[in-house]
Amino acid sequence: MMMRYMTLILGMVAAEAAGDRPMRVTGAVERFAPGEVSTSYSEVRLTLSPDGDTAVWFSRDRPGGAGGYDLWTSRRKAGRWSPPTPVPFNTTGRDFDPAFSADGRQLYFCSDRPGGAGGDDLYRVEVRGDAFGEVEWLGPAVNSAGNEFAPMLSPDGERLLFSSDRAGGAGRQDLYVAERRGAGFASAQSLPGGINTDADEFDATFLDDGTTIVFTRAGDLRRDRVDLFVAALDAAGTGYDTGHRLADGLNHPRYDSYAPMLDWSRPGHLLFSGQRDEAGGMDVFRVAYALPGAK
Repeated sequence: MMMRYMTLILGMVAAEAAGDRPMRVTGAVERFAPGEVSTSYSEVRLTLSPDGDTAVWFSRDRPGGAGGYDLWTSRRKAGRWSPPTPVPFNTTGRDFDPAFSADGRQLYFCSDRPGGAGGDDLYRVEVRGDAFGEVEWLGPAVNSAGNEFAPMLSPDGERLLFSSDRAGGAGRQDLYVAERRGAGFASAQSLPGGINTDADEFDATFLDDGTTIVFTRAGDLRRDRVDLFVAALDAAGTGYDTGHRLADGLNHPRYDSYAPMLDWSRPGHLLFSGQRDEAGGMDVFRVAYALPGAK
């Protein structure tokens, strides 16, 4: 499998070098709020509210939370970010992968709390100004007996993107989408096309056009370095290409880069987490991007 994965990567790099790119980076990669949000602890999959003044992310090593994996939040006032505090709906288990909806009224996340279908499941909570409502399980249409990661609602609010290692996929973690049905969602379907492989595809976000996807891929996420990729719909709009590895700067030749998230406060920007030194912590980075046809 690893030989097939390396062949796949080399093909993607060659395509990117030839200029066949679904997106291009248009600015410098900058660490997000260094010393305030990006700290000596690991900060993963940060999501920003539409006004840019509330950040939520997860950490697996910051002390003071309810469990080993916890969601943390910080609010910006007068240009400064407040000291991070754990959200009130953390559990003693795993709570991770937050994502605001485009209107900022809901926060989606993952948890292995009791009451789910099995493993890590998808949940959401209403955002009420500086407070949160009751946690809602997203139900059996999207959750399975396996593990579901990284929920992200499309900019138009009509599709839920996430990954799962449920039975019937192309590999361990694959990318799925569920169409909105009333207040809930229809049964999730594997993303069409060649995007799902026998490698691990996970941690995905829509970009501002609502179709282009930035996601994470690893031959085996348990042992291999993970990198960021981008994939676009084909000309007919029926399926995704296999994906292109994003250039060094977003990715690192040695360390992991993952957990991309569209910046709702600046939709032409992408947030992601990356390790950049031997200390091993994950920081949050932000970069401007443009899609084909954009000036």
